[in-house]
Amino acid sequence: MPVVAYGDKFTFAQNLEDVARFVGLQGTGHARLPPDQLIAKWLLVLRAVQRYIRQIPAERLDERVIDNRDRTIRMIGHHVFRIVEAFLESAVDGAEYTAEKANAETPDGKVFSSAQIAAYGDGVMMRLQHWWETLDDRTCQQPLDTFFGVHPVHMLFERSTWHCAQHARQLIAVLERFGIEPDGRLTEADLAGLPLPERLWE
Repeated sequence: MPVVAYGDKFTFAQNLEDVARFVGLQGTGHARLPPDQLIAKWLLVLRAVQRYIRQIPAERLDERVIDNRDRTIRMIGHHVFRIVEAFLESAVDGAEYTAEKANAETPDGKVFSSAQIAAYGDGVMMRLQHWWETLDDRTCQQPLDTFFGVHPVHMLFERSTWHCAQHARQLIAVLERFGIEPDGRLTEADLAGLPLPERLWE
């Protein structure tokens, strides 16, 4: 887990706003998108991931996304939708958000096909839309327990959205590597306002 330390004090480096305050800055200068824009972007990204994973040839699903990391294309496809489930388990069910939840593999080690990953995504998106449509307080300032402290829902909402978007960008790169034109590329406008890493594999 990344940590920033000074003397006997430290802060978890999972939230850059915490890091900025720790080093004496008045925040990072980044303004989070309002929740109504985040939900629209998140669903847009998730639908794109469904399209991209369907384009991956079945015989290539178990290739690595990148050579120096032991994570397959199949795993990334499942992981994107697991990120959403982990968010909902915290925001709806009140469970602490942990990295282990977001990185959980398929139940009983089941191997999902592209079609099954996309279908799993359908169910996850239905739950996400239901959460949003039935949410009483859409400011998303409710406190949420995470493995790096208590933060408002809005913070994890944004973090989960850009996390999925980063993997969508990676899947676009995989398709390009395979010589396949991505079905409906995400544009700069689609991702505008999300604090994505500059590099594709960070």
